[in-house]
Amino acid sequence: MTETIYTYGTAENAQFLAEQRDALFNFGTRFPSEEGSSYWLGDDGTPWVGRDRATWITCRMTHVYALAAFTGFEGAEKLVDAGLKGLLGQLHDDDNDGWYPAVSAQGEPAADKQCYAHAFVLLAASSALALGRPGAKELLEKAQNVFLERFWDDGAGLSVDTWNTAFTQLDSYRGLNANMHSVEAFLAVSDVTGDESWRKRAGSIISHVIEWAEANEWRIPEHFTEQWVADLEYNSDRPDDQFKPYGATPGHGIEWARLITQYALSAGLNEQEKQKLIEAAEQLFTRAMADAWNADGAEGIVYTTDWQGKPVVHDRMHWTLAEAINTSAVLARVTGKEEYKNWYATVLQYVDEYLIDRDNGSWFHQLDRENKIVDTVWPGKADLYHAVQSMMIPVHDPALSVAVAVKNQAE
Repeated sequence: MTETIYTYGTAENAQFLAEQRDALFNFGTRFPSEEGSSYWLGDDGTPWVGRDRATWITCRMTHVYALAAFTGFEGAEKLVDAGLKGLLGQLHDDDNDGWYPAVSAQGEPAADKQCYAHAFVLLAASSALALGRPGAKELLEKAQNVFLERFWDDGAGLSVDTWNTAFTQLDSYRGLNANMHSVEAFLAVSDVTGDESWRKRAGSIISHVIEWAEANEWRIPEHFTEQWVADLEYNSDRPDDQFKPYGATPGHGIEWARLITQYALSAGLNEQEKQKLIEAAEQLFTRAMADAWNADGAEGIVYTTDWQGKPVVHDRMHWTLAEAINTSAVLARVTGKEEYKNWYATVLQYVDEYLIDRDNGSWFHQLDRENKIVDTVWPGKADLYHAVQSMMIPVHDPALSVAVAVKNQAE
């Protein structure tokens, strides 16, 4: 029994995933503030009320509880509505449009307008619309308009990164983290609304990423100049930056591999085009796991490597393992290859043994190179997005965004 709970495609594995999914749902129910914006959750799920309330976390939790609602989780709709309240209210900039990155505990907005956060607004709104919640359509329309006007560079076929609060000055930095979540959001919007222009935009980003990765031994450059020239030494003095670390981020290579596969399966391509994309996804996953798994004598995926694949930041972030579960499952299903089934079992067992907190709930968000709990980058247990999705994506249609896939299966 112990081994079969990690085996892809078994009934025991499906039961294990469902149990862990529901445990995560139970952990996060205290996220909404009175205004609807999401608290950062502490180690046992208690809100850290003195911390800023981030738009991206509010979006992720809104999305997560939309997924919960489709599974019949009690009270999920009210939690989605709370998140929508925050996104339509306190977190929205009524003067300049768009969404603040965060508000303080006192309600003071943080500066700038970030593509990363706006991509998650698209995701949350589309999931809430799939659920049919009041306000979701309005939120999605607002988010689409702002994104197309401010963040989508149609000439480049990519998303820009950061504006000042008033949308009068665009930062020269360009990055792929925001573009990765743009792809995720674009595919979700397309699946929910039927507007294929969003899927086309996702495909444009993907074509750039594959070109850059292939030219760099399948290690994806993360940081770029205003002219979209890769800056491989960016943040070399701050290698463990929370959102813009130096070097290659294997977890992103893994996550891109899944999104590319989803696009390949959903974009109406011919078989040759589809297979070329899936092969690129396989290259990304294989490179990331070769560089990052057990790279320093211990299990786990190192956070970053240099451009030769040598570990730079050895800590293991929970999201990288969650994405490895997702991508190995998707590639196992799409290709039928045993190597991906083996990776799935290996990574899921690691998560079960090292990351799932059976005393306080949820997953530990950061481990060191010896797989001991640390909190230098990710204190507490901010949100549930990566962990929940990794307990759901493996058993749903890989051609669809997870909210639509879960909804379809529930109907």
